[in-house]
Amino acid sequence: MSSARTSRRAVLTSAAAVVTGALLLSACGDGGNDGGTAGAEAGTRAITDATGREVEVPSAPTKVVTLSEPTLDAALALGVEPVGATAGRGQKGVSTYLADKASAAQVVATVAEADMEKVAALQPDLILLDETTAVKSEVSKLQAIAPTVVTAKLNEDWKKAFTATADALNKKADAEKLLTDLDTDIAAAKAKLGANAGAVVSVVRWQNGAPSVVGRGVGHVGSTLTSLGLTRPKDQQGTGTGHSEPVSLEKLSTIDGDWLFFGTLGDLADGEKAYAEARKVANFGKLEAEQNGHVVVVQGSAWNSAGGPLAARIVLDDVTKALAS
Repeated sequence: MSSARTSRRAVLTSAAAVVTGALLLSACGDGGNDGGTAGAEAGTRAITDATGREVEVPSAPTKVVTLSEPTLDAALALGVEPVGATAGRGQKGVSTYLADKASAAQVVATVAEADMEKVAALQPDLILLDETTAVKSEVSKLQAIAPTVVTAKLNEDWKKAFTATADALNKKADAEKLLTDLDTDIAAAKAKLGANAGAVVSVVRWQNGAPSVVGRGVGHVGSTLTSLGLTRPKDQQGTGTGHSEPVSLEKLSTIDGDWLFFGTLGDLADGEKAYAEARKVANFGKLEAEQNGHVVVVQGSAWNSAGGPLAARIVLDDVTKALAS
């Protein structure tokens, strides 16, 4: 490790220690009203996180920082607006589908790293993340700033991950109701699929002139499509090896299906622009989904992020609008 990097780590650790000390002092004072104090006044509770660590968390956290896409989605779905959050994958701000709900959150991380000094400056009383972010390796530093909960392992079922995040926020009952309502709406949508029942549905992200397969496994996309009784092309079945898997243009036919949901990492306008580019690519016009007018451009930030219930709702709505009779 270079001396410069060592120095930076020392600075970050020092910053975290300073803020932690400040929180402890204000909690002991008679006039403090920051998040840490509020948490202390409301009491604490012990939970066991996804790594097996027992963490003492505030019973009613007021200054939450979410350092992964799923924990941000989950918190917002539960009515908790974090003071700090992670940028959406490939974006400068939070994922565009969450931007309106998280307008007050300061971006303090990406999926690759967190800015420890910015996190500490927010004086959070609870930090949430999961293993979809590389920040999972920095838990000891985060714990020096505030109670830190790793809510889920990599490739965890998204509903289980959501419930664990809700538990950390002391909102497990609210989460169960949200999931029950979602399951009810999925069942209703499935009954309306008609001729599209059991259709083969492909999901791709278009980036740098080529597609990548996304939404495999038990994430919010794969889970929702499976619950609707829809199937995936052969190369999109099972659990993926990563968040996205590039497909060469020579194998473009492998992304074909009865329907093709097409997006980028951004908003709907970005997806429309990418679709116009894709239609100029040799062999894209030969895809049956394209020939049949069954390419659906979607808000890719919701489909192609690691998401939660808010993203799952968008997926359900998009599929229902396109396929339901």
